[in-house]
Amino acid sequence: MGFGKQIAGVGAVALAMTLAGTGIAVHGQSTTTATPSQESIPDAPRPQALPQINTITPVGPALPDAPPPANTGAPAKDDQLAPPSTLPSTPKSTEAAQDDGPAPELPAPGQAGTAYRLDAVHVNFVQVHFSVKTSKGTLVPGLTWRDVRISENGIRQRPAIFSTDPMPLSIALVIDQSVDYHTMTKINNSLEALQGAFAPYDEVAVFTYNNGVRQQTSFLGGQTARLGAILERSKAVGREPDLRMGGPLDQTQIKNNEIVDPNTTAVRGQQGITLYAQKEYHTLNDAVFAAAQSLAKTGPDRLRIVYVISDGKEYGSKVTQKEVIKYCQTNKVTIYATVVSEEAIPGVGFLDRIHLPLTMRDNALHTFTEATGSGTPDYEFYQNGIEKSFQRIAVQARNQYTIGFYSHVPVLNEKFRSLNVEIMQPNLTVIAPKGYYPTPTATAPTPVTPTAIP
Repeated sequence: MGFGKQIAGVGAVALAMTLAGTGIAVHGQSTTTATPSQESIPDAPRPQALPQINTITPVGPALPDAPPPANTGAPAKDDQLAPPSTLPSTPKSTEAAQDDGPAPELPAPGQAGTAYRLDAVHVNFVQVHFSVKTSKGTLVPGLTWRDVRISENGIRQRPAIFSTDPMPLSIALVIDQSVDYHTMTKINNSLEALQGAFAPYDEVAVFTYNNGVRQQTSFLGGQTARLGAILERSKAVGREPDLRMGGPLDQTQIKNNEIVDPNTTAVRGQQGITLYAQKEYHTLNDAVFAAAQSLAKTGPDRLRIVYVISDGKEYGSKVTQKEVIKYCQTNKVTIYATVVSEEAIPGVGFLDRIHLPLTMRDNALHTFTEATGSGTPDYEFYQNGIEKSFQRIAVQARNQYTIGFYSHVPVLNEKFRSLNVEIMQPNLTVIAPKGYYPTPTATAPTPVTPTAIP
């Protein structure tokens, strides 16, 4: 037992000496630490290990630009409403997007009981095309985004893009073959000059209508030889005018209120022959609706235009005018028209716009053009004027301004949304659509960072 106590005492002394060398207090007494003059020995370099490649977190698809905050109704400054100088070509990467926090950790791939889900962000982007004219009807170029104010449902919107670049045209040409013989002759002769208003990158489809609609061809190049052959085939004879005869010489039974030959009376007791005019059919609504349906299938990077050459009469269509206008406003289709009738004569056009109930409309095209954003149609009576109308309409369609914004109306709201485009310069007229209906393509869900479903 004495020998064991000696060994324990020696161990305690050795431990105390070791702690004293490190400067640690023993039994409440502190020892001196190493002086600064002593040289410190650097650590040896550590061996480098290979990175763990199984810990990489998957990266979600790119996020689009976030829409601006909701409007409060207060007017915003011009600097806060400035759109980008260039049009957005591709969405920004995830590095440029603002993250609310660190990305969630996903379970290891192949783990049992794991499922993945893509959250959806609905972006309701609205793009509006408009033209600006002076009081004399000439187009106004050179406007900037500071000159334009756009409102949706009465609330001013912040423009996201503003561009003056022309866009290729997708044109559905509608030719009226139910007009009279003389009007049809003028239309036939002017069709030869129509192809000169198209550009090589434009595409044209041709529709004709009389008592029904017929598609002559699907979309072709604007200056191809095949389109010229289709236009030549689209010429027609026209409708013979109805001669509503009356008076004592309109039949052969009664002359001077006396029966000439009683044996020729078709019906006993009848003393005259009543002539009834043949009923006319002008299926304008059906033709415009068929043309708009073909344009709805074209790409969003093209201007969708229905161009009608007609006298504007409508009777016998299965589709109503309101249904056609709603379809065009939903699918961003603009209707242009050249009205070939006596409305081009001063004083006569005002009387023709008056519509009596339960009668055929003398001109229904001005309602189409004003509702879809092309303004008043061209009224021409002579062949030379019809040919010049082709060029004026083509120039107006190409020289349009484009402004876009993010709508703050709820995505699930399918009601009509009114639009109002104003120019901050006097004596100028804005030609723009009155509104639109939202479509599923404008509110398509965009995939973001995936999250795990437990």
